[in-house]
Amino acid sequence: MPTVNPRRWWALTVLATAQFMVIMDTSIIGVALPEMQKDLGFSQGELQWVFNAYVIAFGGLLLLGGRLSDLLGARRVFTAGWTVLIAGSVVAAAAQSAWVEVVGRAVQGVGGALIAPAAMTLLMTLFAHDPRELGKAMALYGAAAPAGGTAGVFLGGVFTEWLSWPWVFIIYIPIGVATLAATKLLPAVAPRRGAV
Repeated sequence: MPTVNPRRWWALTVLATAQFMVIMDTSIIGVALPEMQKDLGFSQGELQWVFNAYVIAFGGLLLLGGRLSDLLGARRVFTAGWTVLIAGSVVAAAAQSAWVEVVGRAVQGVGGALIAPAAMTLLMTLFAHDPRELGKAMALYGAAAPAGGTAGVFLGGVFTEWLSWPWVFIIYIPIGVATLAATKLLPAVAPRRGAV
C-alpha cells in the first residue's frame, strides 16, 4: 500500500499555486500589451510574440518536461522549473527592447513546461493511496487553471493601471521564491531511469 504523506494537503496547496501561476502567465499580459508596445517599440505584428513566445515554449516542451521529470525526479524538475520561471520573469520585467522581452517570455514558457508535468507527477504520488482523495485533489488542482486565467486578466489590468507593465512579471518573483521555499513539503519521487 502506498505511504500516506501527512502533509499532502499542504503540498497540494503548493502544486495548485503552481498550476494557477503557470496558467495566469498566459493571460496576465493582455491588458499590458499596449503599454509594452509603446515603451519597447514593438510593431503591431511583433506584439503578438509577447504572447506566442510563452505559449510555444510551454506547449512545445511539455513532453520534454514530463520525460525529464521521469529521468531526474519530479521534485527536482519542479524546483528547476520555478528557478527558470523566476529568471524569465526577471528578464521580461527588466527588458528595455522588444527582443529581450520576447526572450524573457520564452524562458518563462520553458519554466512552465518543467513545472506542469512535474506537479502532476507529484500530485499523483501524494494521493495514490486513496482514489477518493485523489479525485478531490485532482478537482482542486484542476480548478486552479481557470482561476489563474481569470485572475491574470484582472491582475494585468490592476498592475498596468496602478503600477506599470513590468509588474505583470515582477509578481512571479516573490511567489516563485515562496514556492521554492515550500518545496520541502513535496515528496521526493525517485527517478525512473529505466522508463521508456
